[in-house]
Amino acid sequence: MSKKPVKKEDVGTTGHSWDGIEEYNNPLPRWWLWTLYACIVWAIGYSIAYPAWPMINSATAGVLGYSTRGEVAEDIAAVEQSNEAINTKLASVELNEIATDPELEIYAKSAGGAVFRTWCAQCHGSGAAGVQASGYPNLLDDDWLWGGTVDDIHTTITHGIRNETDDDARYSEMPKFGELLEEEEIVQVVNYVMSLSGTAQDASMVEAGAVVFEDNCSACHMEDGTGDRSQGAPNLTDAIWLYGGDYDKLLETVTYSRFGVMPAWSDRLSEAELRAVATYIHGLGGGEAAE
Repeated sequence: MSKKPVKKEDVGTTGHSWDGIEEYNNPLPRWWLWTLYACIVWAIGYSIAYPAWPMINSATAGVLGYSTRGEVAEDIAAVEQSNEAINTKLASVELNEIATDPELEIYAKSAGGAVFRTWCAQCHGSGAAGVQASGYPNLLDDDWLWGGTVDDIHTTITHGIRNETDDDARYSEMPKFGELLEEEEIVQVVNYVMSLSGTAQDASMVEAGAVVFEDNCSACHMEDGTGDRSQGAPNLTDAIWLYGGDYDKLLETVTYSRFGVMPAWSDRLSEAELRAVATYIHGLGGGEAAE
């Protein structure tokens, strides 16, 4: 039996009228109302049981004491507990012995990759190729200022470079030759440096630049320009430039110097994490064998 249609005259109006159009006062469906009431009850119960309402410094905690941060912390603690034995081993063995233990090496490289992507990729890039001419070195090649053995890399990561927080940080400082040399001498030495790994902009200045270089630069970069790792003085003959090797970039470097800073990671990473990321970086392709 079909439902009897509701006649227009059987339904009242709300009294509202727009340009002669009246609004009927049709009641809401019961199922819709009960759904609304259930949602209201559920929302009140949720706000009482779980963190919900933002306050000035924090949100209401809820009577159940649930916390997403706490849940994540529990998961992290569980993972750390399961890895405790291998992390203890990783933190205690000689760095060169990690590669002789297949299980430990696989774990170190996997954990080190995670550490790298979390803490190091922002500067060195997700693929560790650095940012060309911006002071963030490429970790894939074999051009290392302070050495590329796993021990050297571990020391650099642990203490950082030219920071003010670690007394054992790697440290070197190039003078601002714009305050020590005449402008012509700077132009001459820049042309000489360019000639060591390519073509000088002005070949007529190379000979005079060699004299300037010997008097002012060879103490750190050596007489042949190959640099000195122990001082953090780069090799100027291999066409690998941390801040760019064209004429303008080199002129800027010699005139104003460079002073890149890397933080020490010993206060943020555990010894196992430091060793893991050192192993990971060493295995990327540019790492060197221990002496």
